[in-house]
Amino acid sequence: MASPPRHASVVPAPPAASAAPVLAIDYGRKRWGLALSDALGVTSRPLATWNRTNRRRDLARLRELVRQHAVRRIVVGLPLHMDGQPSEMSEEASRFAARLKKEFGLPVDLLDERLSSWEAEREVRRRPASRHGAGSRSPAIDALAAAVILREYLSRQSGHALQQPSPGTGS
Repeated sequence: MASPPRHASVVPAPPAASAAPVLAIDYGRKRWGLALSDALGVTSRPLATWNRTNRRRDLARLRELVRQHAVRRIVVGLPLHMDGQPSEMSEEASRFAARLKKEFGLPVDLLDERLSSWEAEREVRRRPASRHGAGSRSPAIDALAAAVILREYLSRQSGHALQQPSPGTGS
């Protein structure tokens, strides 16, 4: 007599460790731009622009935000010169990223943020209701810049890095 057919056991996949948002920070001495991904790490959206107060209070606010949104990873923009060399702020942003990793116990990545503010300002100029006077900079630019940083990070993670237009191409 033949034995009953053997069925392959189906083991459900464990929940993805990455099923939680990624937070991006456009780090600055006066303000932080913040952006958040969806839980699957597919989309990015500007979240807020925070005026800095002091390191302890800033980190406490950030810790609460990370807890509220169940953030699993943080990306900090690394300001480099156009030729790729570190800028004055590069070391400061790197120290900030290391501190977040130590304080929060989360993975923290640095990502080249060249042109993120330029792209964010370009996006604001496309919106007629968002025009500002010459020489002014909207705090919304910082949150949009963080969203640009996050979008680039997510794109690289998924293997679909996007071509970014250079400032002179007009596209």
